[in-house]
Amino acid sequence: MYPAARRAAGRPPVRIVHSPDHGFPLLPTEALLAVLAGALLHAGWNTALKAGGGSASDAVLVVAGSAFIALLMLPVVPAPSLASAPYLGVTAVLHVAYFRLLAAAYREGAMSHAYPLMRGTPPLLVALCSGVLLGEGLSAGAWVGTVLVCGGILGLTLLGRRSGPAGPAGSWRGTACALANALVIAAYTLVDGIGVRLSGSAAGYTLWGFLLLSVPMVGGALLSDARGFLSHARRRWMVALAGGAASIASYGLALWAMTLAPIAVVAALRETSILFAMALAALVLRERIGPVRLASGVVIVLGAASLRLA
Repeated sequence: MYPAARRAAGRPPVRIVHSPDHGFPLLPTEALLAVLAGALLHAGWNTALKAGGGSASDAVLVVAGSAFIALLMLPVVPAPSLASAPYLGVTAVLHVAYFRLLAAAYREGAMSHAYPLMRGTPPLLVALCSGVLLGEGLSAGAWVGTVLVCGGILGLTLLGRRSGPAGPAGSWRGTACALANALVIAAYTLVDGIGVRLSGSAAGYTLWGFLLLSVPMVGGALLSDARGFLSHARRRWMVALAGGAASIASYGLALWAMTLAPIAVVAALRETSILFAMALAALVLRERIGPVRLASGVVIVLGAASLRLA
């Protein structure tokens, strides 16, 4: 599918490394390091936002900052192929849906309940769909790794709720929004995985993606309360630039890795960001890491190791 489509677009086929022993795709070391670096960046800027008392408007500021950086970089970055343009349009719509469902999930339920559902479910959905739709079947070891990563993340909610102090999980609407957002995350992961492979330029595809996303996000904020948003931007412009740069780098590294390895493997590995978030929360925010979190972290590490060795 992809080689033919890319030849039609005037681009060389994507190189996916396969094992000579069992024929399943391998995870190149450079892809592994790229995804882990992106996961660290993702956890880092999210921790910085929380440490700085970031509000909901900060998410829009980060999108605005990423768009500003994209405008500066686009003239010196190879443009993506026109074959990837429809995917850029679709992913922009999906990302808007993501932010809306994210806000709804946090409004209707506790973040500690919604976040693991939104991040722990998509890798399994991506693995199932990429195998059926794209023919990217995973090895047994890769399936084990994916299940371990997802199980470790979901365990933070299920086991943590039993062993920790009781807290409001929220209504069924919060759970429904979180699960709906998991579907959206899986969808834009698959769309971007296909699009970046057709683009011939992971950097160009990433920058255009953030630029297109900024139109409805920033435009909506300006139409809603231009004075308040601009006032907030003047106070928090460093958040916009630092968060925007980290966001572009984090997602761009993941997209580049998808040109070297199966989409499902990259999607599962990217969720190791929760490990970095746990470590940063303990070191920077002085949050307590209990035995349940540690056990879940060990399971996630084992899953990541299985993905690398599969």
